Amino acid sequence: MKLDGQKCLVAYSGVLTLGVIAALLAGFTNTGGNPRFDTVTVQRINVVEPDGTLRMVISNTRRIPGIIVKGHEYPDLTNRKASDTAGALFFDAGGTESGGLTFGGRKDAEGNVSRWGHLSFDGYDQDQLFAIDALDYGSVKGATIKTWDTPDWPIQDYLDLLVDIEGLPEDERQRRIDAFNADHPAGVARMTLGNVSFPADAAQNQGLLQFNDARGNRRLGAAVEGADGDPALRFYQADGSTVIEELPH
Repeated sequence: MKLDGQKCLVAYSGVLTLGVIAALLAGFTNTGGNPRFDTVTVQRINVVEPDGTLRMVISNTRRIPGIIVKGHEYPDLTNRKASDTAGALFFDAGGTESGGLTFGGRKDAEGNVSRWGHLSFDGYDQDQLFAIDALDYGSVKGATIKTWDTPDWPIQDYLDLLVDIEGLPEDERQRRIDAFNADHPAGVARMTLGNVSFPADAAQNQGLLQFNDARGNRRLGAAVEGADGDPALRFYQADGSTVIEELPH
């Protein structure tokens, strides 16, 4: 009798398992070997190659990764989680982050709003080559397209430095960063196209097209300025600080 009871229990367990599987399968249809879901609710999706190399992450704020270089994930050095960042990150064939489409926004307890969007593509083992940004902070609204020349040194050198100096006194941290920067030239902004508006002070409104030289100094700028949208074209000295010619409004 004891053995028969065990057989009944096994049979019952099998029926229950089949019922659970049927319930799971009811959530999607399988057409041509590819499951199709009506609705998928997730916190993060990893897109990988057959060997497991990460190629894209679609994530909410909580699950978004730190910067990943050659498959190694660094801590949240850029405070993505603190900035409400969510969206999609792109990775090259070596598993290194190479850009992304991200966004964020919130209204704080005092009623201050912030909303932004960002699309960028990075140089190899480096930071941004190209980016489109939009922002709305209530009192300031704007959008830009920017390009950069990126340096040749690998960005993981800087990330390793940030990890190494974590926890050091602030003055020591800054000393180490300054020493690093002395031997590692930064990327150089080359072109900016954008506009910024100030709802509370239209006199500050500006639409701008600016070109910089290989050292990052501005050399040519075209602008539409102020509440009336007055145009201006300016040429700058080699150090970028002084206008050498301006076509009048």
